[in-house]
Amino acid sequence: MIVNSLNIELPVGENFRIRKNRYCCEDLNIEEQKRVSIVSGIHGDELEGQYVCFLLSEWLNNNQDKIKGIIDIYPAMNSLGIDSITRSIPFYNVDLNRVFPGNKEDFLPAQIADAIVEEISGSAVAIDIHSSNIFLREIPQVRMSQQYSEELLPLAKSLGIDFVWIHDAVTVLEATFAHSLNSRGTKTLVVEMGVGMRVTTEYCINLANGIKNMLAQIGVLDIPTKELKQPIISQNGQVYYINSDSAGLFIPSIEHCEYVKKGDLIGKIVAPISGKIEQEIFSPADGVLFTLREYPIVYEGSLIARIFGENI
Repeated sequence: MIVNSLNIELPVGENFRIRKNRYCCEDLNIEEQKRVSIVSGIHGDELEGQYVCFLLSEWLNNNQDKIKGIIDIYPAMNSLGIDSITRSIPFYNVDLNRVFPGNKEDFLPAQIADAIVEEISGSAVAIDIHSSNIFLREIPQVRMSQQYSEELLPLAKSLGIDFVWIHDAVTVLEATFAHSLNSRGTKTLVVEMGVGMRVTTEYCINLANGIKNMLAQIGVLDIPTKELKQPIISQNGQVYYINSDSAGLFIPSIEHCEYVKKGDLIGKIVAPISGKIEQEIFSPADGVLFTLREYPIVYEGSLIARIFGENI
């Protein structure tokens, strides 16, 4: 059942709406059913989650008898950003994922954030699906702060995801959707994968299957659970950031998601006008290359890659 879960009047005489598709068990009272929320589109330039939502809805439409709880699917939390192909909320130029938990008495982005928190709070589990930006490509991964990792890690493992990045919470994370929900007792996983403004079909299919597996494990779907591949799990301090020392055109020498050895060539930065190689970039450690530069133009300090290193 598709419903409007949020309706805010805009100054231009139109309305901002967030729509959800709700699936539930017809044989049980709503009050008796465990609720799960699948959230996507907080950033308007992240589209991987759109396809995951489609895949889940398509499967649920054809398997109504397998549903044993409430599954709420929110494909477009920032519909204004999606419609205008912008990461932030247009006109305000505000990153919605930096104004949580919001305030209903504040400006529009804060009102949206407040309404989202009120809507999702109380879910047994929430999954917040993100892509990377247009500059970087990410392997499918779950990100979580150390503070909530003990209760979130078993859920992350049930998704069959490639990588779990556990990190210390920093100040900016306190204004995110996931932190706001986790601090209120709603277990919330952040999934990051792919690249901005694109859809990586394989990643989306695998995540949709992983979400179904997780829903089965917590009793919301009546399907057999599967033993999926176990993720690589990082702890704080095990991730290397590789930044450019020069401006130019980044040309990778390695495929994304490869295992690298210390000293392996990751790529080079070249200067088209001079025909010179400005910088060769080498791996600082053995490990998995889980982030790689997608947009080739770089400047001094641009992030080139992230490696989960084993020999630290």
